[in-house]
Amino acid sequence: MKYVVILGDGMADHPVDELGGKTPLQVANKPNIDRLSRLGELGLVKTVPEGMKPGSDVANLAVMGYDPQKCYTGRSPLEALSMGVKMADDDLAVRCNLVTLSGEERYEDKTMVDYSGGEISTPEAAELMAAVRAEFGDELHEFIAGVSYRHCMIRHHSATGTTYTPPHDISDKPIKGHLPGGRYGEEVLAMMKRSYEILKDHPVNKKREAEGKRPANSIWLWGEGTRPALENFERRWGIKGAVISAVDLVKGIGMGAGMQVIEVKGATADYHTNFAGKAQAALDALKERDYVYIHMEAPDECGHQGDLAHKIYSIEQIDEKVVKYIVERLDAGKEDYSLLIMPDHPTPLKLKTHVSDPVPYVLYRRGDKGSGMAYCEENAAKGGIYYASGEALAKHFLQGR
Repeated sequence: MKYVVILGDGMADHPVDELGGKTPLQVANKPNIDRLSRLGELGLVKTVPEGMKPGSDVANLAVMGYDPQKCYTGRSPLEALSMGVKMADDDLAVRCNLVTLSGEERYEDKTMVDYSGGEISTPEAAELMAAVRAEFGDELHEFIAGVSYRHCMIRHHSATGTTYTPPHDISDKPIKGHLPGGRYGEEVLAMMKRSYEILKDHPVNKKREAEGKRPANSIWLWGEGTRPALENFERRWGIKGAVISAVDLVKGIGMGAGMQVIEVKGATADYHTNFAGKAQAALDALKERDYVYIHMEAPDECGHQGDLAHKIYSIEQIDEKVVKYIVERLDAGKEDYSLLIMPDHPTPLKLKTHVSDPVPYVLYRRGDKGSGMAYCEENAAKGGIYYASGEALAKHFLQGR
């Protein structure tokens, strides 16, 4: 049996006024997912445990079959793992976004214009992070450049207890009331304020502004955590797994779980990604592996940006270039397979951030003839099938037949 998870990050949504009260999943042209939904099992699953924040870290751990309440140590350590960072037991990893803040004189009066720094390119971001490292890097603080706006700070010999706000939770909102607090809050805030003075006039940002692009004019620190310790995926489920993603967070989960992490040329974390390349990489992986987790960030990024058209487009690309391609080739073979299609959490366009609502899933096993309903949030609720945790759904998916 081969197992394939096709994860459209943030794909679920709330009803959208511009769509006449429908969701992007309801209006997107996705005949391949809908066909599998009609043949297979359609239901809802709660991926974010009560009391936990609805981050992609928590939700993707759950979809992979882990209990976040037992194994979650923070988002940034997983990203650091993907970047090859070696953490000691008393190290903290902290996510370091490059963001766009508005131009008010006082830092506290600024607004979060763009949590992604205008979707800054990786080469541009590397230059900005070099300036950040030159200013703040020392024996206590280590800065590691990542992809696009996503970077990492390691604070050595430190403890948890600082309060942070994810920047995508406050898109278009004043940052006052969402600034760091707690153990290292004053120090972190001073660093963020100083970063604005360093970055606002940096040549990279001056060039971006001249080209009509948003400047990545401040760092934003958030998501602290300690070194992760995940149970080995093969030992847990008895099968060899692989992960395909352009996002350090998801790659870090895969690495921490001992899975193969596959890089795909042209894979990005937005709607420009190489959807077809990810599908082909998954099929190649299945020649030696039993399980592959294909993560696509595009719907989530569009949700954060409030980009309705491209969220629909992303869903349609997943349907056409990933689901259709994979199913056609698996059907052409003789081996049985199981397919799980779902988001990790909703990212409603109206809110521009994650919520912890249960999400719709399709579970299709070769030869199924099941629900009779197209794939969307409303139909999944009608079906009456509900799993209270991602771990329970993963067990059903991997051991149900």
